[in-house]
Amino acid sequence: MRSPRQDHIPAPARGNRSGPAGPGRALPRARLRGVSSVDVLSQLEARGLVQLTTDRDALAARLAEGPVVTYLGLDPTADSLHIGNLVGLLVLRRLADAGHPVIGLAGGATGMIGDPSGRSDERNLLDQETLSANTAAISAQIARIVDPDGSRGARFVDNRDWTVDLTLIDFLRDVGKHVTVNQMVARDAVRGRLESEQGISFTEFTYMLLQARDYLWLHDHLDCELQVGGSDQWGNIVSGVDLVRRVRGDTVHALCWPLLTAPDGTKLGKSTGSRAWLSAERTSPYQLYQHFMQVPDAALDVHLRWFTLLALEEVAELLAAHEADPGARPAHRALAREVTALVHGADASAAAEGASAVLFGGDPVHAAPEILEVVAAEVPAVATTVASAPTVAGLLGEAGLVRSASEARRALDQGGVYLNGIRQENDRALRDDDWLHGRFVLLRKGKRSYAMAVAGD
Repeated sequence: MRSPRQDHIPAPARGNRSGPAGPGRALPRARLRGVSSVDVLSQLEARGLVQLTTDRDALAARLAEGPVVTYLGLDPTADSLHIGNLVGLLVLRRLADAGHPVIGLAGGATGMIGDPSGRSDERNLLDQETLSANTAAISAQIARIVDPDGSRGARFVDNRDWTVDLTLIDFLRDVGKHVTVNQMVARDAVRGRLESEQGISFTEFTYMLLQARDYLWLHDHLDCELQVGGSDQWGNIVSGVDLVRRVRGDTVHALCWPLLTAPDGTKLGKSTGSRAWLSAERTSPYQLYQHFMQVPDAALDVHLRWFTLLALEEVAELLAAHEADPGARPAHRALAREVTALVHGADASAAAEGASAVLFGGDPVHAAPEILEVVAAEVPAVATTVASAPTVAGLLGEAGLVRSASEARRALDQGGVYLNGIRQENDRALRDDDWLHGRFVLLRKGKRSYAMAVAGD
């Protein structure tokens, strides 16, 4: 019988290698050992981000020994990641900040099949063009959050690079012969589908084997020793741990965090409840900011620990300030500000915060142009010109804040119409000095119905 080192998959030569790490090339050990590290495992545990590990003590010892190459895989089943994925991206970021080389994997190959984990039905298969577009989009999102300035040396890969030329015979010889069907059907994700009315296709059944092969490939070529993921990925991840052990005889590790769930307890995902995306086209920075401003008080602690890079001491101070004055919402504001900055940048976060202030009773007169631009994108907007001198009532109608001229007159008579925060008692044409920064006029009817007139050339 052949030993693991004589398997059909040849074991790449280990040891120091010169030059930058590229596809198929390990990160140089000499470079890794020179990186300082902190007890990141204890930090993750303190934040409640460790639910499952293969061997906690062995992992802690390995992390203490020196930098550990870690990877997180995400399938491009949509053209954007969502806030549930943000938990994992920030786990990777915390590891990178602690000096551990990290790899963000966009699963262009596994995305063609679809992960059955957390699913009660079969995923729709995507075509190559859609997958390529999705992979490019989520790769950019991973990079922006995990290594925004490129200083951490994070790597970003697509598993199509080492899967596209894989033959069925090689797959069966290299992977299939090391895994029993008994192991596969014992996984919760598979067992649940087998017991369901829909069942599970052979295509999805093999998903965990492809993901396991990813771990083996990354271990062989990039010295990866740790895979992280949500707890719904536990079965897939430990399949990779086991495959590496069987094929190479090496010990590698797994770490999973608890799932972020909706108020009804269901998993937040692209197709299972999440409506907050990391793409500005799907969820604007303002909308993302507002999403976190609306987090229930009871969930503030978890959200601050999971979704921000704030030190735990700062989190405790924010929670204490919130308890002392809940109406001021200091913890909500910090949470929304931090998350929006991580996803979209500090400028977008500041503009979203400023727009929120304007739309929740603040004075628009002193708002910067970029803040009013955000407001105009979030409320009904009327394109007009300064020279046309539109009327207040006319703009109310064009913006859809009233259904008729008579309704506009009644709203004005009742004192329920505001222009740039100032109550309007009569209809009138707009004057030049009504236009903020020469372009914007903010209308409000009642307490919360806003519209913006935007003047063009």
